Amino acid sequence: MSRVHGVIIAGGKGERLGGVRKADLRIGGRRLVDRVAEALGTVAQPLMIAVGPVDDGRGRREGAVAVTDLKGPMGGPLAGLAAAVVDLQTRGIGDGLLVSAAVDTPFLPGDFMTVMLAALGDAPAAFAGWGTDFYPPNAIWRIAALADLPGQVLAGTAPGSLKALQAHMAARNVDWAGRCAADPFLNVNTAADLLALGRRGTPSSRA
Repeated sequence: MSRVHGVIIAGGKGERLGGVRKADLRIGGRRLVDRVAEALGTVAQPLMIAVGPVDDGRGRREGAVAVTDLKGPMGGPLAGLAAAVVDLQTRGIGDGLLVSAAVDTPFLPGDFMTVMLAALGDAPAAFAGWGTDFYPPNAIWRIAALADLPGQVLAGTAPGSLKALQAHMAARNVDWAGRCAADPFLNVNTAADLLALGRRGTPSSRA
């Protein structure tokens, strides 16, 4: 089996949450970054955390490495993924697999990596879906298929988003409906989301 590396996409500014780092928010008493890292399980170490354009020291996790966006015209999750690719290339890693997950996905399934790996087949990438909803940051990628992404991000010639990149790559949609009692990829964008998912994270409300 190909070695699987991991990156948590955690560079969002959390503007609708008052500018707080989403990685440091807590659900069920645990930080989001810790919940996601634990769900990713046995990825190759060190786990990468894409922290956005600036590493301000927040949202860190012991044993993980922070990677910052490339200084180019493109930002967001796409730039975070490209930063992870640069980090791998710097370490001499040009093949194998890379699993990515959004930091604000507190109920990422514990078998996420296993299921995505099995579903990848011979495709260059696969992303998670739930019925008609889809979650581009929660995905698995062939590292070799991303080799040109950093240069494209720097030059402004990359597809404009992870969704567009996956469409360009003909990535597979892995539908998780039926695998879990509720959508495990719902994310935290607002205070209302945090409250709703916090209620889901209490012992009495777990599926």
